[in-house]
Amino acid sequence: MRTGTALYYSLKDYFKDRYGVRVQKVTVALPLTCPNRDGIKAWGGCTFCSEGSKPSMISADVPLRDQIREGIERAKRKYGEDILFFVYFQSYTNTYADLEYLRKAYSTALEFEGVVGLAVGTRPDCVPESVLDLLEDFAQKGLEVWVELGLQSANFETLKRINRAHGVSDFIDAVLRTKRRSLKVCAHVIIGLPGETREDVIETAKLIASLPVDGVKIHPLHIIEGTVMANQYRRGEIKALSLEEYANLCADFIEILPEEVVIQRITGEVDEERLIAPDYCSPRHKNKVLQAVERVLRERGTYQGYNKKALNR
Repeated sequence: MRTGTALYYSLKDYFKDRYGVRVQKVTVALPLTCPNRDGIKAWGGCTFCSEGSKPSMISADVPLRDQIREGIERAKRKYGEDILFFVYFQSYTNTYADLEYLRKAYSTALEFEGVVGLAVGTRPDCVPESVLDLLEDFAQKGLEVWVELGLQSANFETLKRINRAHGVSDFIDAVLRTKRRSLKVCAHVIIGLPGETREDVIETAKLIASLPVDGVKIHPLHIIEGTVMANQYRRGEIKALSLEEYANLCADFIEILPEEVVIQRITGEVDEERLIAPDYCSPRHKNKVLQAVERVLRERGTYQGYNKKALNR
C-alpha cells in the first residue's frame, strides 16, 4: 500500500515489501495469436497493436528456455546476483492455446532458480475456467501468479473503434472469476484512445477501482509503424496526446485508484525506429514521463487514493 511520501504504490515498492529484494520481470514471447486476429471474433487485431506488443529484443522463434535463461543472465549482469524473477508472458494472448501446451510453457519457468512468479498477459474473453484452474495449480506450488487483462477502456464504443472484439462485461466477468482463486489481477488501460474524453478516462478508473483488481498498467496511446492507427494518424483522423495532456489525465486516473492497488506502469515505450508519435514514448524519455506525472500530483497536492470519495469508499 502507498505509504509515507510516496505519490503512488509502484511495482518496485510492492516487490520490495513482499520479497525484500529487487524482483525483475523476464519478458518472453510464445508463438501465439489473438481471437481478433485469426477470424474467430475479428480480423487484424487491435488497431494500435504491432506484433502483439512484443518488445523488439525478444522473438517467439527462440526456444522458451533460452529466452528465460538469457533474460535472467541479462538481469544479473545489470543488477547483480541478489535478485528474484517473474517470467512475463507478454505478447499476444497467452491463454489462447491448448491447455497442455500452456501447462508445458508455464512449467518451463519452474526450471530456473530464483523464479518466484508468473505474469500472463491475456484478454478478458480468453480466460476459461480450465485455464484459471491451471494457473491456480501454479499458485498452489508457491508461485505468485498475476493474470494481466487488457481492458484499455470502459467505453464500449471505444472498444469497437479499436477492434477489441470484446466488451466491458467480459472484463468484469474475468476479474470476478479470476479472484475466486488465489490469483492476482492486473488491468491494462490506454489513455488517449481515439474519441475519448477526460470523462471516459475517469469512468475507466472508477470501474477498475470498484472491482477486486490488484494492479494496473497505465499506458499513453502511442502510434507504431505497421498498425491501422499509423495510417489513421497520417490521414489526420487521430492524434496523440502532448506530454502535459497525458500527465494530467494520468494523475486524474491515479487519484481515483485505491491506495492498495499496485500501479505497475504509468508509461509505455517502443523503440524509436517504429515509433511515430508521441516522441515521449521512446525508452530514452521514460523518466521524463514519470517525472511529469509526479510533478502534476505534487502541484495538485494529491496522490493515489485522493479521490476515493468519488466511489463513496
